[in-house]
Formats: sequence, C-alpha cells, structure tokens
Amino acid sequence: MRRAGNGEPMHLDKQFVLDELRKEGKSEQVQRALDELPEKIDHEQHAAELQKLGLDPGKLAEKAAQRGISSL
Repeated sequence: MRRAGNGEPMHLDKQFVLDELRKEGKSEQVQRALDELPEKIDHEQHAAELQKLGLDPGKLAEKAAQRGISSL
C-alpha cells in the first residue's frame, strides 16, 4: 500500500479527480464522480470506482504526489 511520508494512506481531493476527468475529456463521468465519490479519496480503497470512471488510480496518485496536492 502506498503511503504518504508519515505512514498514513494518501488521500486525493475530490476536486482533483474531477479536474483530471475534465482534462481527459471525460465530462460525462464528472456527474457520476460527484455522486459516487467521497470528498477525500483513497486511491487504493476507491480503485474500482476510479477505474469505472476511466482513471488509473496509480497514475492519479502519482500526479497528485508530483503536484503536491494530496492531503495527508
């Protein structure tokens, strides 16, 4: 399990996921994400939901880590 630097699970903000869907031209999935995802998303715990939306959970977590916008 990928962890943040302090050993806690990495959580992504819902807005980050919505922005990624929009960037990838998946606007039809945005409403579904709004309805189905929690405000804080664990990329491993919610992997199936992210994949249903057409997102790769691992790549999403890497993008968030590179941008420094994941919350610990």
